[in-house]
Amino acid sequence: MKKLGLITLCLLVSITYIWAQENTNKNKFRQLGQELPTPNVYRTASGAPGHAYWQQQADYKMKLELDDNKQRIYGEETITYYNNSPDNLDYLWVQLDQNVRSKDSDSYKIRTQELDDKMSLQGLAGIVPTFDGGFKIEKVSHTDGKALEYTIVKTMMRVDLPQTLKSGEQFSFNIEWWYNINNRFQREIPGGRSGYEYFPEDDNYLYCIAQFFPRMAVYIDNEGWQNKQFLGDGEFTLTFGDYDFELTVPADHYVAATGELQNANEVLSGKEKNRWKEAQTAYEKPVIIVTEEEARDNEKTKSDKKKTWKFKAKNVRDFAFATSRKFIWDAMAVKQSDGTTVMAMSMYPKEGNPLWERYSTKAVAHTLKWYSHYTFPYPYPVAWSIHQAKIGMEYPMICFNYGRPEKDGTYSERTKYGMIGVIIHEVGHNYFPMIVNSDERQWTWMDEGLNSFVQYLAEQQWERDYPSRRGPAHKIVDYMSGDKSNITPIMTNSESIFQFGNNAYGKPATALNILRETILGRELFDYAFKTYSTRWMFKHPTPADLFRTMEDASGVDLDWFWRGWFYTTDHVDLAISDVQAFRIDSKNPDVENLASKDAREDAPRPIGSIRNEEEIAQTQDEIDRDLRDFY
Repeated sequence: MKKLGLITLCLLVSITYIWAQENTNKNKFRQLGQELPTPNVYRTASGAPGHAYWQQQADYKMKLELDDNKQRIYGEETITYYNNSPDNLDYLWVQLDQNVRSKDSDSYKIRTQELDDKMSLQGLAGIVPTFDGGFKIEKVSHTDGKALEYTIVKTMMRVDLPQTLKSGEQFSFNIEWWYNINNRFQREIPGGRSGYEYFPEDDNYLYCIAQFFPRMAVYIDNEGWQNKQFLGDGEFTLTFGDYDFELTVPADHYVAATGELQNANEVLSGKEKNRWKEAQTAYEKPVIIVTEEEARDNEKTKSDKKKTWKFKAKNVRDFAFATSRKFIWDAMAVKQSDGTTVMAMSMYPKEGNPLWERYSTKAVAHTLKWYSHYTFPYPYPVAWSIHQAKIGMEYPMICFNYGRPEKDGTYSERTKYGMIGVIIHEVGHNYFPMIVNSDERQWTWMDEGLNSFVQYLAEQQWERDYPSRRGPAHKIVDYMSGDKSNITPIMTNSESIFQFGNNAYGKPATALNILRETILGRELFDYAFKTYSTRWMFKHPTPADLFRTMEDASGVDLDWFWRGWFYTTDHVDLAISDVQAFRIDSKNPDVENLASKDAREDAPRPIGSIRNEEEIAQTQDEIDRDLRDFY
């Protein structure tokens, strides 16, 4: 009987424990415990880097040549890898992002496609790859010339070291390669972030080139080697380093790139050098270094000579460039609060005008001003905006942006605000993730969501009630109240997200806006957000580092907020669903138009817009009246 009683007691205790656990797990306001990693000497419970925090470094010396006839890049590089970790390494992982376009790429396998009775060759190319993409690796060797063993695994390459790379040591090796540049307008070719655009009217090419070189994968305390395959959505995880870069192009091309131009005296004419010097003290409006008239003349004659442009960049996680004989070039200086001066610049073809000459570089300057206000002064010497059609994409100190007027020079309101918005967004990516260097391959929202939030703040400083796409709460309602079977939590790997834009951009941006306007208030939020930004400058933060820092610096328990917004697909199920007012139609257009106008003016407005009326003394278009057009 005693034995039976003991068993019964144990069963009761177990059932009670299970019941308690189940009910605890249903508590929406429970603390984040097992969801967050255990703090350690590398990452503290406060969200700051720990006293033993470390990160690797990779320096690059590169020489490239662009073949403008074959649309091909030839390159060679020396990578010096510094093992700052406490671990010994027997091999290195190198990213081969161009292999996303190779014929055996997994990116083709994850696409969905239907076979029809009749299909075009372009349609079939989406199923059976025809473009000969991907890196053609010619050589991997030690700097003494001896070949190194390597294994290519789709978009990754393992380089086997001749001997263990011990903690505190460095290793240098060489890679030679070439690849065919993709046409960004061929939809069947994956990954249109980089590539060329062909202009048949004048038989010229415009190149926006990135992911063009084998580059080191990240080795980090919380992941080890981040060698997840590049499939297209989850972008890049990269190691900081210094770059010494040389690019040989046709002599009539102009080049914009990450870093500072080292040989302006060799590649610029006397007239261009004088304009460049003038631009370095032009704080009010841009100086045009290559005019539209000069660019039009340049399009007509193709040089058979070559020029080599040289750039250097310090402490950047990546490198990109743009080149064309079609480019117009303008630049202005931006004085920052810490006394430094940044050159804001744009290159664009005539097809971008009149929009680009009027707005692009000023939008770059505006972005630097307000992102720095909410985070830290921009630490790099230049910030480029390059015109390309269709998409926007970001890299350190340089970004590629859309916004093309009609051929007659007219443009819609949507094109104008789309262009200004994408420039603010892509230049803003210099802060997240180019400097606050989160893992994009794993967490898209950590760069896109945070950046979209600060983009919203900067847009509202450009123009009162700027038509921002994301940020205010009402813009995310349809998504969050939608079919939950087609929604994933924000804390989902980049390649597994449903509704990419809403999940990775819109919802986290809205969450931070609500946190700022309603839960913490602007003063507490802005202090905590700036603390996170400065703590993790030039470092590799994780989601837990953000969550913990925001709580640590604000003094407010936000576990319930992170859980609801980031770890679940829950939504607040409390709302007035509809209020309708009815009145008799007078049939008088004057009366009805006035009533409609009054209704619009009386409609609810985002709380941020109401507060901005008092807090923003002058928006940028009120300071600079030249920004105002017929819209």
